[in-house]
Amino acid sequence: MKLSTLEKFNQIVIQVHDNPDADAIGSGYALYRYFKSRGKKVRLVYGGSMEMKKSNMLLLIKELKIPVEYVTKLEKPELLLTVDCQYGEGNVQHFEAEQVAMIDHHNTGRHSNDMAEIRNNLVSCATICYDMLKAEGFDINEDISISTALYYGLYMDSNELSEIRHPLDWDMIDFLRIDRSLISRLTHANFTLQEMETAGIAMIRHNYDENKRLSIIRSKPCDPNILGIIGDFVLQVDCIDVSVIFNECPNGYKLSVRSCVSDVAANDMAEFLTENIGNGGGHIDKAGGFISKSEFEKLYDDLTIEAYFFNRIDEYYDSYDVIYSREGVTDKSEFKLYKKLPYTYGYVKTTDMFAEGTDCKIRTFEGDVFVTASEDTYLMIGYCGEVYPIEKKIFEKKYQTKEESFHKLFEYPPSARKMDGDTMCEILPFARQCICVDDTLVYAKHLENPTKVFSRRNYGKYMYGNSDDYICFACDDDTDIYLVKQEVFETTYMEC
Repeated sequence: MKLSTLEKFNQIVIQVHDNPDADAIGSGYALYRYFKSRGKKVRLVYGGSMEMKKSNMLLLIKELKIPVEYVTKLEKPELLLTVDCQYGEGNVQHFEAEQVAMIDHHNTGRHSNDMAEIRNNLVSCATICYDMLKAEGFDINEDISISTALYYGLYMDSNELSEIRHPLDWDMIDFLRIDRSLISRLTHANFTLQEMETAGIAMIRHNYDENKRLSIIRSKPCDPNILGIIGDFVLQVDCIDVSVIFNECPNGYKLSVRSCVSDVAANDMAEFLTENIGNGGGHIDKAGGFISKSEFEKLYDDLTIEAYFFNRIDEYYDSYDVIYSREGVTDKSEFKLYKKLPYTYGYVKTTDMFAEGTDCKIRTFEGDVFVTASEDTYLMIGYCGEVYPIEKKIFEKKYQTKEESFHKLFEYPPSARKMDGDTMCEILPFARQCICVDDTLVYAKHLENPTKVFSRRNYGKYMYGNSDDYICFACDDDTDIYLVKQEVFETTYMEC
C-alpha cells in the first residue's frame, strides 16, 4: 500500500491502540503531519477504558505538541486508519467507519493488500511509516518533531535499539535528525515506581535451570522496555548466562532474551521461541520477540505459556551441533568434492566509491560490514545480496572479471556510507560482474543437524545452518570451514 492511495479520502481519522505507547504515538503523529500537508481533514485518536498516564508519553506529547485525542465515541469517518494495531483486534476500541486501512508490524495472520501495510519483519511501526513517507518524497527531517517522534517510537519498541533486526531500522536511525536532549529526558522518565516494583517482584519469582545456567521469568503486564531492564539486571548474576523474560499483552506475549555466552545467540533463541507463532530477532546478546495468542492457541492449545517456554527451550538446546573451525574437520569420510560453477557475482572496487583510506560502513541484510577503502580491498556481492570484503590478490585468484554492470534485485539492496558522515550511497550502481575460475574446489556435505560454526577468525559470533544446508571446507585447508544455504549451494556448486 502507498500512502498516496489514501489521499482520495478527505476526512481521515488515524487511530492508535488503547493505552498507546511511543511507537503508536510517533507513527500516528508522522502520518497525521503527512495527511495535513496534503490538505486533508485529519484527527489522531485512541480509545480504551482510560487515558494515558505514563510520564514519558505525557512528556513526549507535550514537548512535540502532538494533537492526540482520547475518545470514547467517534462519528463515522470516511477513512479510519489504524496504526501500530489492526482493526478488530482486542487492544483497539471498535469504531464504525466507511473504509478502514491498516499499518502495523505485528503478526496477527493478516496480509498486506491495497488498504493494509503489514510488515512483521520490522521491529517498529515507526520504521514502516518512515519508509512509506520517504517513498512519497515527504521531508521527514523538515520538522524535528516528526523525526524525533519516529525515532523515539523505534527506540522504545526495540528496547533502546537492542532488538533491531532489519537494516531498514538502521537506515532510519542514521537518516533522522532528532532532538537528542528530549530523547535523554524521555529516557529518564521511562517507568514509574509501580513498574520498578513490578520488576522486583518478577525477579523474586524467577525460575532457574542450573544445568543450562538459564533463568525464565514471568512479569506482570508492563512496558516492553521493562522486560529488557529485568533481563540486563538478571544477567549480572554470577550463575546466569541466559535469561528469557516475558509478559502477557492484549493480543499475545512479549518476550526479551539476553545472553552472555557465545554458543547461545539471543537473536537465534528469540527466533526459535517465536517460530510459526510470532516473530523475533535482535542482536547476539540482546533480542526480543512477540508471540500471537491466536497462533499459539492453534498449535499449543494444550500448554500454558510457561510450559511452552520450558519445553521449547529444552528443544533449542538439543537442536544444534557446534563446530570450532580451528580444530579442523576430524571426520572427512562423508564429504564429497565440489566445483564452484561459473555463476555471475557482483564485485566493487572500494576506491570506485570512496577515496583511498576512507573508513566506511557497508550495510546489508546480513548486518553491517566495516572496511577501509583501498586499491587492495574489493567488495563481493553474493547470491542473496550479502556483501563481504575480499583482498584483491585473493579475488584475482578466484574470479575472472567482466566489463558488464551487475544488476540483480534483492530484498534489501546493499548500501554504504562514510564513517564520518551520513550520506548513503547504493553499492549496486558501482558493481560489475565476475565469475569463478575453473579450479575453485571445496569439500561439502549436507548437515545432519542444525549447526553452529565458529570460524577461526571470529569466535565471538557463529554461522548458523539448518539441516538442509551444506557445510564446506577449502580443499587445501580444513580449518577454513563455512556454511552455505541449500538454495545457494545447489545453484552455485556441482559435484566433481
